[in-house]
Amino acid sequence: MFKIFKYLKTKEWLMICISLVFIVASVWLDLRLPEFMAVITKLIQTEGSAMSEIWLNGGYMLLCALGSLAMVIAVGFLAAKIGASFSQRLRSELYNKVDTFSMGDINKFSTASLITRSTNDISQIQLVVTMGLQMVVKAPILAVWAILKIAGKGFEWTLATGVAVTSVVLTFSLIIILVTPKFKKMQTLTDNINRVTRENLTGLPVVRAYNAEAYQEAKFEKVNNELTNTALYTSRAMAILLPVIGLVINVMSLVIYWIGAILINNAGAAVRLDLFSNMVVFSSYALQILLAFMMMTILFILLPRAQVSAKRINEVLDTEPTIKDGTISEGAAGQQGEVEFRNVSFKYPGAAAYVLQDVSFSAHKGETIAIIGSTGSGKSTLMNLIPRFYDTTEGTVLIDGVDVKDYKLASLYNKIGHIPQKAIMFSGTVTSNVAFDENGTDDAREDDVKNAVRIAQGTDFVEKMDDTYNAPITRSGTNVSGGQKQRLSIARAVCKKPEIYIFDDSFSALDYKTDRMLRTTLKREAQGVTSLIVAQRIGTIMDADKIIVLDEGKVVGVGKHKELLKTCSVYREIAMSQLSEEELVV
Repeated sequence: MFKIFKYLKTKEWLMICISLVFIVASVWLDLRLPEFMAVITKLIQTEGSAMSEIWLNGGYMLLCALGSLAMVIAVGFLAAKIGASFSQRLRSELYNKVDTFSMGDINKFSTASLITRSTNDISQIQLVVTMGLQMVVKAPILAVWAILKIAGKGFEWTLATGVAVTSVVLTFSLIIILVTPKFKKMQTLTDNINRVTRENLTGLPVVRAYNAEAYQEAKFEKVNNELTNTALYTSRAMAILLPVIGLVINVMSLVIYWIGAILINNAGAAVRLDLFSNMVVFSSYALQILLAFMMMTILFILLPRAQVSAKRINEVLDTEPTIKDGTISEGAAGQQGEVEFRNVSFKYPGAAAYVLQDVSFSAHKGETIAIIGSTGSGKSTLMNLIPRFYDTTEGTVLIDGVDVKDYKLASLYNKIGHIPQKAIMFSGTVTSNVAFDENGTDDAREDDVKNAVRIAQGTDFVEKMDDTYNAPITRSGTNVSGGQKQRLSIARAVCKKPEIYIFDDSFSALDYKTDRMLRTTLKREAQGVTSLIVAQRIGTIMDADKIIVLDEGKVVGVGKHKELLKTCSVYREIAMSQLSEEELVV
């Protein structure tokens, strides 16, 4: 838990120190109240006491109460500010850390869990920081100071207070032992709720198409009931604490007054007034002690869950990314847009079988290289090795003569225009999705956006939209069709003006005419740019300069379309399943 506080800044530590001063002042003022009460008690019981003395001490009590209130408000303000800024920083740290993760790193935690850690877990930390400054520091100071105040004022009363405090501590310890494992479980169950909800919302069309609402509801109810039952268990256990403390306070007050009545009854007239005054003071201080323990109890209700949350946040922040940044910004002199695979093999972390085995080929500047193969042959995995979404298990991937592992990641990404298999849109506008930077509204950048959309064959549908290039795009692009998303995704890569295009089955949602026009325009407008195309359609790759045929992760054919029809049975089988013999020889 304490490890996470290293992310506090100097300014926040200074605010914590100021809060401590205010807390000590507040406790001092609170503990002065019983002293003035004792004076007033004696004045009332003493004949001939001046009313002005009583009013004066009463005024002091009022000033102490108001001063303590001001200190508490100041501490509350500072605690809220510290908690809010600290949680903001933790969210930023988590976001930036996850941004450095490879796909393998993200899969270690799962997307649902990372979302929970960035929201629910950080909220738990913020709550504890805010409440902790007001209670965890004040409570022990108040308890210790109050105990010192009552020391020597009566063995019997001290014993009664000790028994009361011991009862509270034992009850609290027993409950904490019972509920701590459940608090650990609750965060995992929250992950499950997020996962099932996310799956259902993402796959809602499929759920409805198969009338699987009841099936999905059953899955949700299962995880929901688990979380609810666990939360009820912890809440019921913690709910016992406050009534127990309330009972102890009342019993202790009765016992103190009962002991006091006996002592006063058996004492001589000369000491009765002092005993009565001590009883009133002791009762007030004993109440302060138990209130201090009540404050600690409230905090410790929150602390076990916050400890689990802190551990989960630290797990992410302490994870070293498997993809390390290199040191090189540029490729070898005289090389641009060159891609080479040298004896590359790859298997996913934790897997036994290789997805790719001994893959070797090269792509020269301006060439169009196509990769084709059956489903699961490793085509997309092969493309993911170029921008280092994963690192090779064996062998080397080179761009412009330099191992991709040696590049600075930003420099590597600048060389590549990647269009993923699933077109991804972000909430914003057409321009913000295509430009994808803060300069999307500049005049020069607007021209780049329009040109990129034209090359991607998207001008017609974009200019028919309300507000055209400023038309809104919803999250995940739910207000545009699959083909429109693919064209905008391609336009995003074109607008970047990279050395290398990676089309990972990026034409699948386009009709044949649009597909042909897009590739023709792209070849004409982006001369000198290397294109790597993963495709299922033979028609998309027939005119490629080189076709790589994959089968079960191995290269089984390399060449042009007509060559492969004669020399590669896998390619011929794929081609014959899509086109007639007359179409294939065109």
